[in-house]
Amino acid sequence: MKLRRCIPLLQWAPGYNKAQATGDLVAAVIVTVMLIPQSLAYALLAGLPAHVGLYASILPLMLYALFGTSRTLSVGPVAVVSLMTAAALAPLAQAGTAEYLAGAVLLAVMSGLMLTVMGILKLGFLANFLSHPVISGFISASGLVIAASQLKHLLGVEANGQNLLQICHSLLGSIHQINLPTLAIGTGALLFLLWSRSCLKPLLGGLGLAPGFADLLTKTAPILAVLVTTLLAWLFNLQEQGVRLVGHVPSGLPTFTMPQLNAGLWSQLAVSALLISVVGFVESVSVGQTLAAKRRQRIDPDQELIGLGAANLGSGLSGGMPVTGGFSRSVVNFDAGAQTPAAGAYAAVGIALATLFLTPAIAWLPQATLAATIIVAVLTLIDLPALLRTCRYARSDFGAMLATILLTLLHSVEAGIIAGVGLSIGLFLYRTSRPHCAVVGRVPGTEHFRNVLRHEVELCPKVTFLRVDESLYFANARFLEETVMDLVTREPELTDLVLVCPAVNLVDASALESLEAINERLRDAGVRLHFSEIKGPVMDRLKRTELLDHLGGQVFLSTFSAWQALTGHGKLP
Repeated sequence: MKLRRCIPLLQWAPGYNKAQATGDLVAAVIVTVMLIPQSLAYALLAGLPAHVGLYASILPLMLYALFGTSRTLSVGPVAVVSLMTAAALAPLAQAGTAEYLAGAVLLAVMSGLMLTVMGILKLGFLANFLSHPVISGFISASGLVIAASQLKHLLGVEANGQNLLQICHSLLGSIHQINLPTLAIGTGALLFLLWSRSCLKPLLGGLGLAPGFADLLTKTAPILAVLVTTLLAWLFNLQEQGVRLVGHVPSGLPTFTMPQLNAGLWSQLAVSALLISVVGFVESVSVGQTLAAKRRQRIDPDQELIGLGAANLGSGLSGGMPVTGGFSRSVVNFDAGAQTPAAGAYAAVGIALATLFLTPAIAWLPQATLAATIIVAVLTLIDLPALLRTCRYARSDFGAMLATILLTLLHSVEAGIIAGVGLSIGLFLYRTSRPHCAVVGRVPGTEHFRNVLRHEVELCPKVTFLRVDESLYFANARFLEETVMDLVTREPELTDLVLVCPAVNLVDASALESLEAINERLRDAGVRLHFSEIKGPVMDRLKRTELLDHLGGQVFLSTFSAWQALTGHGKLP
């Protein structure tokens, strides 16, 4: 059983049948057609030779099929991770050099090792520290930076920069160098892809195609743009007119590649590799859980860490780049009828065949076409209205989201995500360090107790019920002491204080000391301390301490029973 958990392939392979194989093969063909231009485009986005994207789409898919738990997730290069790869390597080497490629390989291997170790240690929960507003803001800002970075390929000019300001300044300085044939090809491909997204599916539906088939054809529209522009570049020899092509792509399967063992380089890339790992894992798990829920399946986040770790190790050792689960192609894989991870393995075979037989044609592919493909793909990542929604609901989350967006746009992707994570954790600590505490009273004629500031309730001047709406730990232990003592000083007739604890899931050592101090101070003031509605796991830990032995009052099962015992009334009608 343990082996089946570690190698999910053993869970579905024994029951693999002809119907599943047919569905997987159909999905693999469609995903392969989509993945070829995407792999090439994302490699160029990362500043790498185009064939590196193909290499990153072979062995990783096969290894994920072996170790991953999602039935439909498609692993490979993705836009955000490619941008983060470029940002990590830019300060270390010139794009296109052997040192740059070696750095990308090392990033993939380091990410694979980190993800695998996190999976073995069952640290999938760490991804929860990236709040949704922060991730949404980071992805939206990254989408804008990615789109801006591809404008140079659409215009046929030289431009560089690691953030939006630098890219825009560089583009403005090169605007006089626009290559008109490149602009025509890039703009044409961009307009066609935008049109196909909004108009092609209704058009195909009007021609009598089934909605599902029309949708799949629409999603593979980029391959048509690739075919047409490649043919035009070959027929009219556009390279002589200044149109930049993908150029020579080595044919053949990737070979085994050893990462550099330079300790200094490993330390320089460590933070970037960790950020790539965490962001890639969050994106992958989000996609995997969404698709799994549609079929009433589930994925194991800890095993997903191992699956993605194996995929990145495979990518690095075969000369590829960091990879993760991609949203668009995973949705296509799902819609095309993929039933098991075998669909990914079949797609890997298709990519391998492309590296063997299609590289002469790929060499004629204009870079402007790939840039148009990237721009259209990342438009779906940009969700600026989320800023307004978050602002209306929670100003603090809006602040973290806005800071993430601004730092990503104006400084770097690493600064944006680090700031977002730091602000998320800081806001969590701030909120929980000042937990909501409410004096509650009995709703007349019932067993229910509600906030005295919100409801008409019964009170007893000698007994106060204080509800604590947060777990108790080192950050809020002192706050609870101050709240209780402030309450006691304001109520001179008080003889009993009941801490109502339905929301307390934890009492750590610091909070335990605070509760002991509260008990002692209340006893000195002539007030007995009681508890009600303590959860079982918390009570089990408190029983191992001396707090209950020295408690001035009692522990009640319910707040209503405490009300009856301490006030002497409270019978239900």
